[in-house]
Amino acid sequence: METETERARENQAMFARVAPRYDLMNRLMTAGMDGAWRHQVIQRAQLEDTSRVLDIGTGTGDLALEISHRFPHSVVIAADYTFEMMNVGKQKGRALNFNSADALHLPFADETFDAVVSGFLLRNVTDIDRVLREQYRVLKKGGRMVALDTTRPEKNLFTPFIQFHLQTIIPTLGKFIAGNGNAYSYLTNSTQNFLRAEELAELARRAGFREVGFMRQNFGTIAIHWGTK
Repeated sequence: METETERARENQAMFARVAPRYDLMNRLMTAGMDGAWRHQVIQRAQLEDTSRVLDIGTGTGDLALEISHRFPHSVVIAADYTFEMMNVGKQKGRALNFNSADALHLPFADETFDAVVSGFLLRNVTDIDRVLREQYRVLKKGGRMVALDTTRPEKNLFTPFIQFHLQTIIPTLGKFIAGNGNAYSYLTNSTQNFLRAEELAELARRAGFREVGFMRQNFGTIAIHWGTK
């Protein structure tokens, strides 16, 4: 049976392989909606111009970069487990404060940040409970956690179209655009097998967060979660 360490290393290697085309694939897979979702994450984080923000699982830094543009006097740490993803982010023209970090063991002191945000992190970690507890730990009292991620879609009239997009369109794009259909088959499977939004909200409450809420997007395949310390 695959251990958590082995799974984490496989995920890290997978993201390293797709890093050069990761941003383009995000735009294509979401029909450009990922930008609007990032705006909503930032709005839910309730930031001020001097906020200290951790973007954990930053990937190529899109969310961190957007925060730094909108709040130029904020301190934004863009942290990820995959060097190749951050290297792509460093080429975007504006220097971000990139930091190598494991979401399970954040290398930051207690009560360091006013907000912790993430985009498509939680479905890829081996221990969601621990990741949420770590985010709670590094938040200041009154600080906000906001997480953009996939959620298991509920059955509705759009289910056949959603399944076709997830099972056929995304892996095909991954094969021809990113040169790695298997990686995007994994991303599709992780979407379909991930927690329901209600289940993830309950884990956030168990980690200590209050005022927990979520909103579904994209025909129920995406959810933005939030909570307050």
